[in-house]
Amino acid sequence: MIINDTELSLNGDGRVETTKPTLWHCHNSRSTRVLWTLAEMGIDYDLIEMQFPPRINQPNYKSINVLGTVPYFVDGQSHMTESSATCHYLVEKYHHDALRIDVSHPEYADYINWLFMSDATLLFPQTIVIRYSRFEPKERQVPQVAEDYKLWFWARLKKLDQHLLNRSYLCDNRFTVADITVGYALYFGESQGLASGYSPQVLSYLERLKDREHFKRIEPIGDSKSPFLHPELWTMKK
Repeated sequence: MIINDTELSLNGDGRVETTKPTLWHCHNSRSTRVLWTLAEMGIDYDLIEMQFPPRINQPNYKSINVLGTVPYFVDGQSHMTESSATCHYLVEKYHHDALRIDVSHPEYADYINWLFMSDATLLFPQTIVIRYSRFEPKERQVPQVAEDYKLWFWARLKKLDQHLLNRSYLCDNRFTVADITVGYALYFGESQGLASGYSPQVLSYLERLKDREHFKRIEPIGDSKSPFLHPELWTMKK
């Protein structure tokens, strides 16, 4: 259910406390990972749609999430800000075996590695590209930095290129949250014009993920507030 954050309750410490999983979400941001996981799991949750960047556009957001980043996720008294970690938390907390790999599984280390790699290795360089080509004021944009980090991102796809040569999914020959977290990094890259550096197997993998029913259902959520789709909404400030 889409709600307003003014409807939420505060505990004795003044922190938000929820009766069901609650996600603060901006279209096309890292919170897409969490939203996709919630949809695939089929559990009830509340959603707060925001305009990016929320630290500027969402009133009082930094009083809830001091970092001002997205996603922000609250489940009872649990508060999380890291998208891949939140996906991991959800499948473990709610014992959703269809999307998780058990620690006893021989591919568990690979599974965890992809979860961490999805953000630290695959998404980080993209944030540098968009910062120095779009986010910064014109006088502070640095095309050479953006170009260098675009190439850096493409180089970091080599492991994925090799891994997908004979696989449909990353681990255990089935769809897991590792595919959600890595798939989002590829989807975001595509949305920023970086898919020209994807190999045929990576492109096929991304199309396979985007064709999932739950991804197609959640992908448009919040798009009316997206400055990526509506440039007139950009309100970046120092």
